[in-house]
Amino acid sequence: MVRNAQRGDKTALDALLRRHYNQIYALCRRLTGNDADALDATQEALIILMRRIDRFDGRSKFTTWMHRVVVNACLDDLRKRGRRPVPAPVEEQSLEIKAQLVEESVSQRLDLEAALAQLPAIFRVPVVLCDQLDMSYEEIAEELGIPPGTVRSRISRGRRRLFELLSGNPDHPAERQTRENHE
Repeated sequence: MVRNAQRGDKTALDALLRRHYNQIYALCRRLTGNDADALDATQEALIILMRRIDRFDGRSKFTTWMHRVVVNACLDDLRKRGRRPVPAPVEEQSLEIKAQLVEESVSQRLDLEAALAQLPAIFRVPVVLCDQLDMSYEEIAEELGIPPGTVRSRISRGRRRLFELLSGNPDHPAERQTRENHE
């Protein structure tokens, strides 16, 4: 399907993008923290994927390349709008999107989404890139323009905070330290 899309087959391109739409949207939703920005970023990412499908060289899996394009499009869209990822209240998340998430049970996914939404973007973005997209620390550092040691630290702190939130200990000392570091 990818080869046909690269050759200009619009039907193949449409089918390819439809097949991966839910993944693209879910990634954008996690990175932006709200539905409105996620929809905008998803649309921007789809346009870029359509325009750049011919640049996919096959050295990696298509989904790996697609995720890179989507992350870049999502972060660029947020920068263009002068926005930072802002967590949306859990109640505002659409039930339809939650039902489409895979790999874990729905309740575990919802708990994870709620906990991710509570993480400051400085921790959420590196954690999502590492744990959801399997990007290396070096790739994340390059993507975000920060040193690999900073990536490692942010992922560690983000994971620790996620563990605290998911284990029902939201006022753990690490939370106070996180708040103090950002005030």
